[in-house]
Amino acid sequence: MSVRQIDSAKNTYIKYLVKLKDRKARDQEGKFLIEGCKEVSRALDAGVKLEQVLFCPPFLRAEGELLLHELGQLELIEVSADAFTKLSFRQNPDGLMALANIKQQSLEEITLRENALILVIDGLEKPGNVGALLRTADAVNVDAVFLTGQGTDIYNPNVIRSSVGSVFSRPILALESAELINYLKAHQVKLVATSPSATRSYWHEDYLGATAIILGTEHDGLAHDWFEAAEAKVRIPMQGMADSLNVATSGALLLYEVMRQREKIAPS
Repeated sequence: MSVRQIDSAKNTYIKYLVKLKDRKARDQEGKFLIEGCKEVSRALDAGVKLEQVLFCPPFLRAEGELLLHELGQLELIEVSADAFTKLSFRQNPDGLMALANIKQQSLEEITLRENALILVIDGLEKPGNVGALLRTADAVNVDAVFLTGQGTDIYNPNVIRSSVGSVFSRPILALESAELINYLKAHQVKLVATSPSATRSYWHEDYLGATAIILGTEHDGLAHDWFEAAEAKVRIPMQGMADSLNVATSGALLLYEVMRQREKIAPS
């Protein structure tokens, strides 16, 4: 197991990796960074192609050392604390990071069950919210997640961190809204939109068939094309002063309601 060493935070290669924090650089290079033992492990389990593993002994914990042995067939780079801190997105890094290739997915690669559950995230910009939704999507076993609008990308470091690596567990695809609407309609998937102005509570909607839960931004709500395309519009009951919940909370409520209804009729 050969190990390359980088001691300086000013090293040219470290500067190159730092650029991958920016979406434009990620798109141009087709690469992204995965930080954290749990996140790297989940990427590995999901079949993500890892190119290199960077580690920093002063920060490395026991689980990181074990994982490092599993990754011994990859190129390993030992970096100094200063260099790792420059690369890290965290206040308390665990000393492990991987460079990975962005996988280009297509609709043809996605397989939907007869009663498919799909999450559509439209225009969300906050990586923390996107990551939290992806974590919930993994927990309820959605068939696929689609991103539409001018939101963040799934390879944003904070999306990966807040999803705790769940970003790698589901098929995720960014599409134009019109193309995705046509695809879902063609597959007879019911589109369910959330809106504070809807008269029907989300508790009273039927989610037993193929269903897409569509979530928009807290500030602007859903884009007009999604709202018009939705066969069902539901609201989350609010009894206090606030008229809406955080989008990640709203998404969790709806996705777990789908799971509750389906488990209620599933054979024991």
